[in-house]
Amino acid sequence: MARSSGPRGGLHVKVKTARKRSNASTRWLERQLNDPYVAEAKRQGWRSRAAFKLIEIDDKHRILKPCAAIVDLGVAPGGWAQVAAQRVGSTDADPLVVGIDKLPVDPIVGVHLIEADFTDDDAPQRVLDAVRGRPISVVLSDMAAETTGHRKTDHLRTTYLFELAADFAFNNLAPGGAFLAKVFRGGTEGDALRDLKARFASVHHIKPPASRKESPELYVLAKGYKADGA
Repeated sequence: MARSSGPRGGLHVKVKTARKRSNASTRWLERQLNDPYVAEAKRQGWRSRAAFKLIEIDDKHRILKPCAAIVDLGVAPGGWAQVAAQRVGSTDADPLVVGIDKLPVDPIVGVHLIEADFTDDDAPQRVLDAVRGRPISVVLSDMAAETTGHRKTDHLRTTYLFELAADFAFNNLAPGGAFLAKVFRGGTEGDALRDLKARFASVHHIKPPASRKESPELYVLAKGYKADGA
């Protein structure tokens, strides 16, 4: 499979509101049916359209290198882990990718899956045990809190997950490693941004083409980890 393959357009599908389906659910279903990334993900065998976000980011920044150990926080449904496993050459016999999520995830070739909430106290150590002493080259996090409909609350909850992921990266990334994580519009702020800039050679805010324009999500990519913080 080529490193990058974008979606193709199609006919627009209109969904009628059913008796037991809310207007919001109807809009979501219509959006899914008319989203070329959803159709292309299904055609190519990716678990979700989110796979294209990582493909687009990695095609430009090349963070997923052969034989590199990768940690995927918030792995469900598995699109990012699929891409990572393929690009680093991970296999079931020697998995280089470790993914964790509180939701169950069907097996993925080359990925060691852990069903646990990353906010649990023992979760980081469980991830490290699964890495088996390999230097971690990339920490990925597509974690986002369940939305409440209150923008400020949703932002704060997702920011908390971002900070947990960043802390794991600070403590466990190999020198020169990369950290890629989801944030909401506005990006990282204050202490979080200052810590990233102090510990990495470069920090970028990215809105990949596969991210829906109306979505408040952004991704922070920090490259060139400086283990000593200097």
